[in-house]
Amino acid sequence: MSIYAYLEKPSMVDYPKHFAAVFFISGCNFTCGFCHNATLMGKKQAGLSQEKLEAACAKFKSNWVNGVVITGGEPTLADDLPELIRFFKSYGFAVKLDTNGSNPRKLAECLPLVDYVAMDIKAGFSLYPEFVGFPDIGKIQQSIDLVRAQAKDYEFRTTVIEGIHTDTQMEEVRQIVEGSRRYAMQAFIPRDELPGKKYRTLPRTTAARLQALEKRMAGCADEILLRGA
Repeated sequence: MSIYAYLEKPSMVDYPKHFAAVFFISGCNFTCGFCHNATLMGKKQAGLSQEKLEAACAKFKSNWVNGVVITGGEPTLADDLPELIRFFKSYGFAVKLDTNGSNPRKLAECLPLVDYVAMDIKAGFSLYPEFVGFPDIGKIQQSIDLVRAQAKDYEFRTTVIEGIHTDTQMEEVRQIVEGSRRYAMQAFIPRDELPGKKYRTLPRTTAARLQALEKRMAGCADEILLRGA
């Protein structure tokens, strides 16, 4: 199976209203210099055996875990993603899928199966080719439309980097997410291991900036969330 690794301890922050196990799929078609899962970027790596996954699920189930997050990397690049979702559902877990929205065809296969989708809106579309190395905005828009129309529950989310996510950029983002159910803005946190050297020394997003953007983005979604403010 395509699961490369998982967090040993369940999370209370990665899946809203759930105590969740977090599983990672390797390989990504974006080149975000600010990625906190840089070891999962690039080529796909060997996955865990089904026996190990079954043992992990049994352990999590015995520890009151009620949800699973499938993240990456980019999960929709995995051919067996629908099979993986069904595998986790067979244990009674609610399943949340994280995605960058680059593969609407695979996303469409998975939407009837998952309970929650979190799709990244990395920036305004004008910045995508330079910022994340993905110029096919049409696919991103297709995924947005699919999530809005078919997801049981969902959020769009942006990691806000001061100096990059300017008011002008965020106005572009507003136009993208306008009319959505839920939009989350989260703080950028610099780390020494980020793949893009210039991002390692950028400042952490301030609470004041997130709070100002909360006011600026008011009304673009039914619910606006701040994380790390």
